[in-house]
Amino acid sequence: MDDEYAKLIRRVNQPRVVIDNNACEDATVIQVDSVNKHGILLELVQVLTDMNLTIRKAYIASDGGWFMDVFNVVDNDGNKIRDKEIIDYIQRRIETSAGFVSSRRGSVGVMPSEEHTSIELAGTDRPGLLSEVCAVLADLRCNVVNAEIWTHNTRAAAVVHVTDDSTGCAITDLKRLLMIKDLLCNVLKGNDDLKTAKTMLSAPGVMHRERRLHQIMFADRDYERVERTGVRAVEERSSRPQVNLLNIEKDYTVITMRAKDRPKLLFDIICTLTDMQYVVFHGMVNTTRMDANQEFYIRHVDGLPISSEAERVRVIQCLEAAIERRASEGLELELCTEDRLGLLSDITRIFRENSLCIKRALISTKGGKAKDTFYVTDMTENSVDPKIIDSICRQIGRSALQVKHNRSSLAPKPPHQETTMSYLFGNLFKARTFQNFKLIRSYS
Repeated sequence: MDDEYAKLIRRVNQPRVVIDNNACEDATVIQVDSVNKHGILLELVQVLTDMNLTIRKAYIASDGGWFMDVFNVVDNDGNKIRDKEIIDYIQRRIETSAGFVSSRRGSVGVMPSEEHTSIELAGTDRPGLLSEVCAVLADLRCNVVNAEIWTHNTRAAAVVHVTDDSTGCAITDLKRLLMIKDLLCNVLKGNDDLKTAKTMLSAPGVMHRERRLHQIMFADRDYERVERTGVRAVEERSSRPQVNLLNIEKDYTVITMRAKDRPKLLFDIICTLTDMQYVVFHGMVNTTRMDANQEFYIRHVDGLPISSEAERVRVIQCLEAAIERRASEGLELELCTEDRLGLLSDITRIFRENSLCIKRALISTKGGKAKDTFYVTDMTENSVDPKIIDSICRQIGRSALQVKHNRSSLAPKPPHQETTMSYLFGNLFKARTFQNFKLIRSYS
């Protein structure tokens, strides 16, 4: 009965979305008012990040049964959203995401797909791993249509969408699917006897790919740091994001974070908090040219703040991992060429033969064209010798492979710890006010 009553309330109180280009000088302001439900914040942030919008500021309030968010967003070029068709599309997407849709599944971010077979991989990272996986898929006549690969803290995870090369559709033969699973699992295991490699073939209704990657790495406990020594240990500690927790009496746990700003940072954090069963009741996000400051007032879904030191340490570790997984480490290479069966296998083989390690990769195809992005380092996780890159470009073709940015050299020095703490106490009760935002509509 309670569930049916909640559905009735959402039907009667449809979400209200207002998009305003006059409320802020340098950003489009999006305000969302809706009946509150668990996971709604993640759904909204997911909509904005999927449209490649950058969230410069945000205000979050969801005490009681009502939810209100304000986002200041810009496009990839840092400009306001002016195109009316895009504005209308954003509004429809948010209203659908925040509202009651009877056909939607219970899990946040679940999207149906019948066009491909989804393969999820997890295991110990090692040089040449992606090359071996791609070689197996090519031998089995599986065409990789899109994929995303993350590595963090000696672990690797991937969500790969493949089609049958002969039909261009999802693979349905059960014997073939089992063969794919077994062969990939053997590749992932290698000589590793510490953790079990995992290969899973997803059901036709697959979860949002990036959220699923967070879940895979979280389940693989990548947040448990591997102790290093020497210069590498000093570098890792100095570049680590700052995460602090403080309990306010018995009401909330306040999380403050400061890290280098980058696309989809807010999504990664909210995704992790949601999957760890925490609810954000109030929050503020403010970004500068290089940094992002974020402050959230949270409780567990049982209504209690963080109550033990072990839980506090685990939340800090998991948020640090969420920030670091997608951090663009190494040299960025972009491949644009005609797609074909085995292309990814050939490219990753060339990288492996030239002693490159792939730290992260984003694979996509559209209209017969492949557009892939790789972030690479050398075998010691240092910058790649320019002579090696020049040799690789000659092998693949200079028109096909372009060098974009060396992300390692762009990382700023970390801010002093005092900055984060002063930010915390300076904003401790601001989350209950609207003073940092010009609201689009006031409430009587």
